[in-house]
Amino acid sequence: MKIALDAMGHDEGPAKLVEGAALALKEFPEISRLYLTGDAKRLESELQRIGCNEGRIQIVHASQVVAMDDSATDAVRRKKDSSVSRAVDLVKNGDAEAIVSAGHTGAAVAASTIKLRTLPGIERPGIAATMPSETNLFVLIDAGANTSPTPLQTVHNAIMGSVYSRHVLGYANPSVGLMSIGTEDEKGNDFTRLSFDLLKNSGLNFRGNVEGHDLFGNPVEVVVADGFTGNIVLKTSEALAHAIFAWLKHEIFKSPVTKLGGLLAKPAFKAIHKKTNAEEYGGMPLLGVNGVCIIAHGGSSPVAVKNAIRMAAQSIRQQVNPHIIQEVQRYHETSASSHPTSPA
Repeated sequence: MKIALDAMGHDEGPAKLVEGAALALKEFPEISRLYLTGDAKRLESELQRIGCNEGRIQIVHASQVVAMDDSATDAVRRKKDSSVSRAVDLVKNGDAEAIVSAGHTGAAVAASTIKLRTLPGIERPGIAATMPSETNLFVLIDAGANTSPTPLQTVHNAIMGSVYSRHVLGYANPSVGLMSIGTEDEKGNDFTRLSFDLLKNSGLNFRGNVEGHDLFGNPVEVVVADGFTGNIVLKTSEALAHAIFAWLKHEIFKSPVTKLGGLLAKPAFKAIHKKTNAEEYGGMPLLGVNGVCIIAHGGSSPVAVKNAIRMAAQSIRQQVNPHIIQEVQRYHETSASSHPTSPA
């Protein structure tokens, strides 16, 4: 398989991305080619710095970088030689099967949507974030791609999240819940109530509304939300996890007794830290585009970059997109037969 890495899309420049690329090639022999898009001289320098002469790496020069304050669509139109655009072009032209970017999320979403187009039957793509709970992993979709979806687009997200949960996370019949302010069917605003009605008749394993306090106890496998709400949930959860470990560390070092208790509980702390560490999941797939696109965090460590590349490889291997096309087509055919058009 062949993967393109936006090698300039990082808060600190290309260093950690190149290190992550080298780690990925050591761990995943199935990757036959890893393209690094960006400033060729800087990328060559970084490869020399870490002593990487891996023949499976190919640098594709890009003279521009999308800044975080650039408009997403303007960045695609005006910076056509940016590292993210060049990476997406490799997928568009069939040279690569997936793109991984830790840069400007909006630019990666816009470039992938404009250049690759959406899959048949899908109106808008959605970002799927894999999140931990006490008992399992669940998919939160949309985590920021589309802040104002229609109810139908929300059903599409539920279908895509279910496909990803089934074929990548391994759940045989993933349950789906709609993010709302109460579990009762009638709770929420006009958008959630209309989405609820469509999801109820979608043929998915729909369990109804879920609230914020349902997410981390014993949740459904797929949580559907608009991109505005989903992005807030994602970032708040990440920040809270970091804060809790900082508070624990502060309390543990207050006295010799708590230090001893912390030492005894160290294996448990490590296990929970690993479970809540976003770096373990690497990145978030942008589902619904005609190709594989993985969105990674702008401050990703080399390990997180490696895991984002692993996620891209998994999506390619599990043929996520063909399954999405099949399930969306099934939904639309079933909906059409249930609500036939009246004769003229």
